Amino acid sequence: MTSTTMGLIAGLLLALAGILGGFSGFVFAVLLGAVGMAIGAHRDGHLDLGALLRSRGRG
Repeated sequence: MTSTTMGLIAGLLLALAGILGGFSGFVFAVLLGAVGMAIGAHRDGHLDLGALLRSRGRG
């Protein structure tokens, strides 16, 4: 199982702990799942999150 998959599962499990129900709970679960998946993809080397943090135009 890759880090991307593990991150997605971890994000969804954390979302389940915070869900109160309804549409807002669903949106919260999707957001935490996406964050977990992004962190896992970064750990696998499929996504470069550092590029988002670097400033542009300096140098």
